[in-house]
Amino acid sequence: MPPTVAELCTDLAAEHAALDTVVAGVPAAAWATATPAAGWDVRDSISHLCFFDESATLALTEPDGFETHKGLLLAAMAEVDAAGPAAGGSAASGASTPDVALGRELPTPAALLDRWRAGRAAYLDAAAASAPAYPGRRIPWYGPPMSVASFTTARLMETWAHGADIRDALGVPLDASPRLRHIVHIGVTARPYAFAAHGVTDPGAPIRVEAAGPDGTTWTWGPPEAPDRVTGSALDLALLLTQRRHRSHTGVTAEGPLAEEWLAIAQAFAGPPTITDPSR
Repeated sequence: MPPTVAELCTDLAAEHAALDTVVAGVPAAAWATATPAAGWDVRDSISHLCFFDESATLALTEPDGFETHKGLLLAAMAEVDAAGPAAGGSAASGASTPDVALGRELPTPAALLDRWRAGRAAYLDAAAASAPAYPGRRIPWYGPPMSVASFTTARLMETWAHGADIRDALGVPLDASPRLRHIVHIGVTARPYAFAAHGVTDPGAPIRVEAAGPDGTTWTWGPPEAPDRVTGSALDLALLLTQRRHRSHTGVTAEGPLAEEWLAIAQAFAGPPTITDPSR
């Protein structure tokens, strides 16, 4: 059985708390540590999460207001991107974009942490309230609309992925928890989107994915008889699917041409096509 929204909210809250423990326990100066995300430091990463948690709450509670916000945000991103590095960065690096500007404009890391805590709590409340009231509702977003369950899984994936950047920056070991199953799941189910984002036709043939969970069990997607197969630890698969590690830095293996093609472009997140830096 797929997890309920209540179960997903519990896991999302746990992911929030795990990352909160990392950033709350370091000196304020450490928030300026550069992360592997080009142009972003720890503070920028938390700012990005805070901004989009607030945006997600808006999408759940005021869909029309979200559509207005979405138009304004995309216009602001395009303006920064068009200005280029000479004007203070690009949308790709996050410099000067609204999601990063939020944290840079707050007076202290503590103020940003307080705002993120309030924003993520508001999202959890909104998701819990929306699930029983709108069981078939699709939530608008920057990519395809999603169910409340998928929407909440996406927030968990984002929190974990940017949390991985922060942990890398601060030298904190990555957390291999059972919540990785949600990360791998959204990466697997986002396969059609990844192909479409790269302008490639997805052949649609099944791929068997086998992830070795941290508890010793194996999590699977796709039919066992599929000729194309992807295997690896849940942590390595999550890192690859969120583009936090290049495949060459993981133990993920692929069998079959479709599996190879998918892993080269896989992305678990909405947005323009990206390719992982081979140095990561």
